[in-house]
Parts: sequence; structure tokens; C-alpha cells
Amino acid sequence: MSNPNPEGPISKERTSEDPVKSDRISNALKELRQYFGTEALQSGSQINPDFGHDEMETVYHLPDILVRPGNTEEVAQIMRIADRYEVPVVARGGGTGLVGGAVAVEGGIMIDLAGMNKIIGIDVTNAMLSTQPGVLLKDVAAYARDHGFLYAPDPGEKTATIGGNISTNAGGMRAVKYGVTRNSVEALTVVTASGDIVNLGGIVSKNSSGFDLKDLIIGSEGTLGLVTEARLKLFPLPKYSSSLLIPFEDYRAAISNVPRILSTGVRPTALEFFEEDSIALWENYTHESFPEKGHQAYLLLTFDGASQEAIEEAYEQVAELCLAHEAADVFVLDDEATAAQVWRARDSFLEAFKNSTPQMDEIDAVVPVGALADMVDFTHSYSEQSGIRIGGFGHAGNGNLHLYICRDDLSDEEWRNKLRLAFDALYGKACELQGKISGEHGIGYAKRDYLVATTQPQVLTMMRAVKRALDPKNILNPHKVI
Repeated sequence: MSNPNPEGPISKERTSEDPVKSDRISNALKELRQYFGTEALQSGSQINPDFGHDEMETVYHLPDILVRPGNTEEVAQIMRIADRYEVPVVARGGGTGLVGGAVAVEGGIMIDLAGMNKIIGIDVTNAMLSTQPGVLLKDVAAYARDHGFLYAPDPGEKTATIGGNISTNAGGMRAVKYGVTRNSVEALTVVTASGDIVNLGGIVSKNSSGFDLKDLIIGSEGTLGLVTEARLKLFPLPKYSSSLLIPFEDYRAAISNVPRILSTGVRPTALEFFEEDSIALWENYTHESFPEKGHQAYLLLTFDGASQEAIEEAYEQVAELCLAHEAADVFVLDDEATAAQVWRARDSFLEAFKNSTPQMDEIDAVVPVGALADMVDFTHSYSEQSGIRIGGFGHAGNGNLHLYICRDDLSDEEWRNKLRLAFDALYGKACELQGKISGEHGIGYAKRDYLVATTQPQVLTMMRAVKRALDPKNILNPHKVI
């Protein structure tokens, strides 16, 4: 299950030396200039180097052409030109991905959707919000909240775009109760590889009318079509919410309580797991002090609902259960400032890890909740035996762990070798526990070899058949996912 190049292509070249490809790109650029002005169209050295990488910065390659469309028809026009000249296309939102999914590894055209950032409005009757893909997650959540609704998906990166969330089927901390992004998307407007505009899904509450192509697009990372508008499901805004912080003196005890909590029938809104190393890195990064620190591991839970009494009944049941199974204490975060600080810390752990090391890479493996303790235990043991620092935290209520492999003072050769071995070991263990290699960050470019190595051949054949059918010229985000 070895990935021969876990760091991905580190190249600043824009165009291929292939003269045929260069001619295609040149012809596409000439035609694009008929539709887009200089503010919306850039090429070559005009393109900011930031468009060559995502948040993780392990995969780098610049596009030959950067286009900033303003609406669905303009995206369709770009795709018609790309299809005509067989030029590869990658869509980009906020650039907050972690697996190189929005990096133009073949050059070609990058469609920057960040400017398509209008919230179209709310349909109160059907509890839906319509938006363009470039709107930030935090702005969608705030807009819904201001209108008395909850947009449930809550990934840690609040500056990600809605289009990016849909592209990777992002999950986040509220997925325990409300599900992942797919569960909150009712309809999509999609531009196909040939430049057609199709509407998938609808406003009906149930649908058995043929294949569910909407759900096929969600999570496909821009390899099957480009989302230009989304209709999102909303929930009534909960009137009450409370959080619990539960410390443990042993990480095994903490993580072993997760399946116990879920088996009670109590359904927390969020159920997170983290350890003391994450807190220490966060304190060093922010120069803040974490409340109730000094313990080895923590569970952090939120409960929401229509009555405070129901919430209190739920968290008291969880508190009693954990205290009976090795919890050091239970803290009700009833002070808004303290609760906000704890959740702010949880949201910042990724940045704290990045700040602690010159280079790192990540794994967001997901395993059955009952296997979480085995996965965490294996990670600790492997880190100690291999001599490479691996930290992490996770959405414990879904079995989704975010593990960060840190370079620290390793040489280039040591880093490449140890990173590859760590990937092999951790992905191998996740699959042994009947898990999957990505819970929400996607596959992109960086993890595709591991998807191939851990997926049934017949399933890969089906995936590739779908890709060929919807993108016969292989111009939509080539070299990604499969």
C-alpha cells in the first residue's frame, strides 16, 4: 500500500513541454479573452503563486490560465472552450483543502469560484437556503442564524467555501446529530464537462425518480461536474445549547466512553476527542490558557434542543456514565466566554500543529466508533516505536480522526521515508479495523494511491466507468481521486 511520492508534485512549471498541449492552451486562452476582461482572466506570470497550492502546501503546481466567472453561464462557457480544446480544468474555492484536490497538477485552466459569493436567499416555507458556491461556510451559517435557522454542517475550517464543502462532502463537529454536508444539500446546479447546465435534486422531501445524481456529484471533488449553485437544507435554530468538557487521566478511558455514550440513545450535537498535546500546542500558538487543563485527554460535547430541561437530562446522563468509567471530572460550560474559548481552541488545533513543525501531512481516517480505542492506541504505539511525532484529535462521535505527522528536525530523506511508512502503517490499521482512509477531507491528489490500494477492484472499475461517462475527455480535475 505504498505511495511512492507522498509529498506530491512540487513544481512551479505551468505548461507542459508538449507542443500540442501548449497549442491547445494558447487557443483556449485566445477564445477566453473574447468573453473575459483582464480583471477576470490571467495567464502565465500574472497568476499569484498562492493559486499553486492548498492549505497543506505539499502539492504545488500553477495553472496556465486563471478565470474568475461571475455566474453559471460563464462557468459553462469556460467548460465549452475547455472541452473544445481538451484543456484540463480544476475548480477552486477558498483553497483550504488538505489533499491537493484544487491544485492544477496538469496546468490548464483554473476556475476561481470565490467571486461567485452571493447568498441568493431563504425559502422559509421549505426551510432551504440558495447560494452560489463561493460563499464562505461561516457566512452561510450566520445568514441562516440571522433568519432563525441552523445550517447544520460545521467543519472546523469556517473560511472554506460551500462549494468546497460540497466537493469533499465535509462533515464537521455537528455530524453526530445532523449528518454530513450530503445530508444538508437538497438541490444543485451543475456544469458538466461539455458545458451543459443541469439541475439535480429539488425541493421535494422524498424522491425515487431515477438515479440520485445529486449525491453522486457531492464528494466527487470536481471530477464529475462543477457546482455553481446549491440549495441547502435548514433546521429550526435550537433555542438552548450546553457544552460539557470531560477530562480523563488516560486517553484509552476517554475514547472508550464514546461508544458507551452513543449506546445510551442520547444523541449529542457534537462529540469531540483531543489530548493534552493538542492543548499545549494551542496554548503556545495563541498564548492563551486552556480552561481545566492538566489532564491527559478530553471529551467535548454539545447538546442542543427546544428545552433546557431536556438538554440537562441528556448531559446529566452522559456525565454520570463517564464518571462511572474513569472520568476525572465533568465541567458544564455554562459560562458563554469559557465555552467559546474551549470551542475556539478546538477549531484552532490544526493551525497549532502547523505552527509547531516546519512541515507536516495529515490523515483523516475514519473507523467504526467501536474501533476508535484500537486506532488511537495503535497511533500512539507507532509514533513511539518509529520516532516520528504524530498528534491528532477527532470527531469521535463519527469515528473520524485527524492525525498529523510532523517533520520536526528530520532530514529530507528521513522525512520522506518516515512519512511514507507512517502512511502505510496508519492507513493499513484503519482498513484492518474496517475503516476508510478519508472521513471528510477527500482524496484529491495526495491520497489517491491509498484509495486505489484499499478499495475493492470491482468498485474502482465502477468509479472509473462513471468518470468516463461524465467526463470522456478526462478534463475535469485530472489525476484526482482515482
